[in-house]
Amino acid sequence: MTDHSGFRALFDPRGVVVAGASSHPGKFGFVALHNLLSQGYRGEVFATNREGGTILGVPTVPGIDDLPTGAVVDLVVVCTPAGANEDLLRACARRGIRAAFVTSAGYGEAGEAGRAAQESLVALADELGILLAGPNGQGVVSTPSALCAQIVAPYPPAGRIGVASQSGNFVSSFLNYACQTGVGISRAVSAGNAAAVTVPDFLDFYAHDDATAVSLAYVEGITDGRAFYDRVRAVTEHKPLVLLKGGATAGGQRAAASHTGALATDDRVFDGACRQAGITRAATVEEAFEAAASFATQPLPRGPRVAVITTAGGWGVVTADAITRSSLELVALPDDLRARIDTLLPPRWSRNNPIDLAGGETRDTIPQVLDIVASHPDVDSVIYLGLGIQANQGRMEEEGPFYPDHGLERIVAYHQRQDARFAAAAAEVSTATGKPILTATELAVADPANAGPRTVRETGRLCYAASNRAVQALEHMWQHARWRARHGLA
Repeated sequence: MTDHSGFRALFDPRGVVVAGASSHPGKFGFVALHNLLSQGYRGEVFATNREGGTILGVPTVPGIDDLPTGAVVDLVVVCTPAGANEDLLRACARRGIRAAFVTSAGYGEAGEAGRAAQESLVALADELGILLAGPNGQGVVSTPSALCAQIVAPYPPAGRIGVASQSGNFVSSFLNYACQTGVGISRAVSAGNAAAVTVPDFLDFYAHDDATAVSLAYVEGITDGRAFYDRVRAVTEHKPLVLLKGGATAGGQRAAASHTGALATDDRVFDGACRQAGITRAATVEEAFEAAASFATQPLPRGPRVAVITTAGGWGVVTADAITRSSLELVALPDDLRARIDTLLPPRWSRNNPIDLAGGETRDTIPQVLDIVASHPDVDSVIYLGLGIQANQGRMEEEGPFYPDHGLERIVAYHQRQDARFAAAAAEVSTATGKPILTATELAVADPANAGPRTVRETGRLCYAASNRAVQALEHMWQHARWRARHGLA
């Protein structure tokens, strides 16, 4: 296991220096400094530039040795050319800098000479006792420290997902989804070529990190399959791990080799190893993020039995199909539960699972039905469909030619309050029962300002854009819960 003190210097540094800062807004040295300053990082910030001067209000110095006496710096963000980096690391060691994030390219991805330069840089960092992230990486984010030391956007909301990726662009993708959904990030790092510190090293840190509840990783190639398996198997014993792997096909393997110099692995062998290690493997970036967001914000299901609550029949039918095709179970509605629902709904309701309310709900029906269904011992989880319908009608009325007359102002406000109440109730009942309640509506993307999905985001949970995506995420959670139970980890 890698020494975690170096990771603390990387993710929670007391001070940061951007080496190779630039006054040109198109250069990495400018972007890295700008992003670091723009998100409220609480430590001291320094910058080096051979020509001196002030950049973005930060006085620069010619080199690391010229930093102010007494300056406490734990992390260097390296934006200098590859040829300058060994001397730079030696200077960093003299100043007690313990972690380096190297954005510089021209290493392992750049042919034989680049691989030799990379090996030399790694050996030097090891000799100096500096944790070396990268090279050819895009940066590091740590929301507990308000750290945005990266050369790409965006900066995400704070949350419980720890991201480690061999591709910087996938880090950006995951952070974009965090911004869109409101389900936030604890740490995120682009491992680049992962020359010294590998993705499993970062995952090991996340497994022991109190700020992180679930790890989300992207990898392209694995040089030592046995070692990778052993490392991630230890990670999943502590926390869930969601993995997206590039290079599953011959074309993808060729692309991975040219991207980060990654080596191909047999995908069937890899998939079997993931199942044995308790890894949640996703096929797409959306699936990976939504699985991680579910682990981060929902309790694990205790069993496979799912109840579907829907305000319209068609949505329930399609969701029942998705559940039936999965390893989940569309639970047969128990007689006592059916009898209790009978007291809340008119006779036309479905009287089965999916529980189709058939438009018979009144002001308090949905929170009441959510509560009695999730509280039943024969139900392990709930998928709730139809959130946002009332507020959607309210929006049409608010934007129409008759608003605010004819009583529309009052009814629009009522519609919005109702959908906000329903979203809040789903989170409250889930917390009270310890069971996952997943809310799905296309309004999550079609109209994210709608009071329903907006309130889901405010509760800190994910509002799924389609019911099949909620089923997929819930199945990932159930499979991991079952794996933990089989290995005595429940």
